[in-house]
Amino acid sequence: MSRRTKKAQPVSAWRFYLVLGVLCSLLALLVGRVLSLQVLDTERGRQFLQNQGAMRSMRTAEIPAYRGVITDRRGEPLAVSTPVVSIWANPKILRGSERLGELAAALGMQQSELDSKLARYAGKQFMYLQRHRVPADARAVLEKRIAGVYGEREYRRFYPAGEVAAQLVGFTNVDGEGIAGLELAYNDWLQGAPGKKKYIKDLHGEVVRDIGVLQPALPGKSLTLSIDLRLQYLQHRELRRAVTASGAVSGSIVTLDAHSGEILAMVNYPVYNPNSRKGVKASHMRNRAMTDVYEPGSTMKALTLVAALESGRYTPDTVIDTSPGRIRVGRKVYPDPRNYGEITLTRVIQKSSQVGVTKIALDLGHEPIWEVFNRFGIGHPPGTGFPGESAGRLPNRPRWHITEKVSLAFGYGITTTPLQLASAYTVFANGGVLPQVSLLAQEGVAPEGTAVISAKVAAQVLKVLHAVTGEHGTARKARVPGYQVGGKTGTVHKVGPGGYMDDQYVALFAGVAPSNDPRIVTVVVINEPKGEAYGGGSAAAPVFSKVTEGALRLLNVPPTELEAVVAEAAKKTRGGAA
Repeated sequence: MSRRTKKAQPVSAWRFYLVLGVLCSLLALLVGRVLSLQVLDTERGRQFLQNQGAMRSMRTAEIPAYRGVITDRRGEPLAVSTPVVSIWANPKILRGSERLGELAAALGMQQSELDSKLARYAGKQFMYLQRHRVPADARAVLEKRIAGVYGEREYRRFYPAGEVAAQLVGFTNVDGEGIAGLELAYNDWLQGAPGKKKYIKDLHGEVVRDIGVLQPALPGKSLTLSIDLRLQYLQHRELRRAVTASGAVSGSIVTLDAHSGEILAMVNYPVYNPNSRKGVKASHMRNRAMTDVYEPGSTMKALTLVAALESGRYTPDTVIDTSPGRIRVGRKVYPDPRNYGEITLTRVIQKSSQVGVTKIALDLGHEPIWEVFNRFGIGHPPGTGFPGESAGRLPNRPRWHITEKVSLAFGYGITTTPLQLASAYTVFANGGVLPQVSLLAQEGVAPEGTAVISAKVAAQVLKVLHAVTGEHGTARKARVPGYQVGGKTGTVHKVGPGGYMDDQYVALFAGVAPSNDPRIVTVVVINEPKGEAYGGGSAAAPVFSKVTEGALRLLNVPPTELEAVVAEAAKKTRGGAA
């Protein structure tokens, strides 16, 4: 059987060129598509793909800003920011990891706690594991290179003075925002502005490469306070000792520069540690010297004395008959400890005679006394900018009961803060001028004050206040060896649900030192002292003495009564020998 072989049929030319044309067209389309995707800036070309890639791999991170430092007037740090590392995780990656036990141990927590936390953030891509770890501790965790665990640099606020300045300086929250005290008042000034940087991350969220800084972080500005940390420590020590010894509920001390109005020290007790606030009572955080108000009591008799001297009807030597040692006004009887008889106006203030001051109030009327109180800033906010500072209360009603008119003269029916009372007494120390109180250092340029009384009247009152600390005054325990001082005691019954309470008091002392050449004004308030020594002369005046003695030495004020210094030194020497 013969095999028939087929001969190859020649390909038509048109078919050949058709196939070749199709292949060339496909190649041209492919090249064009490559060019449009990687070279040409078409609608969905190179730029589009780069943007899409950047959206999936490029991220913008915030660069934390360094919060400004708070210092005292001598440059001692009160609040600083230290670098820390916060550890965070991507729950989607971390959850189900075989290394959770290892991670929990490194973080110092139970694995069940970590599992519970991951469960709460299921479906999310971010959660904090721990905030503000010491860099070395955080490094030990991050070096384990557990997938889904990352570190973020931040700053944590630290307060070197601790509880000594806590209520004044305040504190920040975990995100570095001021939420109390001066940290809150000057938050915008201190916090600065965070920066921005770009970086590339891989599929697992790991940083592959930093692209660069888009916007540098701007650090916060520093804040220099008027307080002297040395005086702050001194006041803190003496106030704690006094409150503890007397069994008092609380206490406050304020010291002002007599001429500039700068607050040189301000402390309260009880206190708290701003570096460890867990379990702290809210009442311990309060800056009582600026927020809590009290009836100032007999400390206001110095201002009533101003009204008497300005009337022209009284001088420091004017004689007032206080017999028989008590006086009735309406249904109220105001007694003295004993019948002082006929005594001078100076003696009335020196002995804090209720009868003498009542007669002055009845003679003058309440209007001039109220007007003096108003001029001295009672009932007006101090204007320091401190959050929650109180204005106190100076009532101005159309009708006054006769007893209200009288009680106004010795500081009942009105309220002030310790700072307001100290501010009022700067008038006597500053030649009749009321300076603007300030928490910030004035840098040698003190703002102008307001003249509220004449320099002559201020000098007269200062001389009377010095007599109060004399041998026959109510504030003998306020005296400071080597220095002339002046001031006024106050002992106020506290108000309860049924009126004034017989067994609860506030002891106050407001003083100027040295009284012959004033440098500082200090107010001491002891709230509810227990025992027999509950009065201003026995509970508050001794604290003034201790604080003022140390303050004048720290401020390099030379003693004016060398004989007293020698006698005091000899007394201590004899005591040591014994």
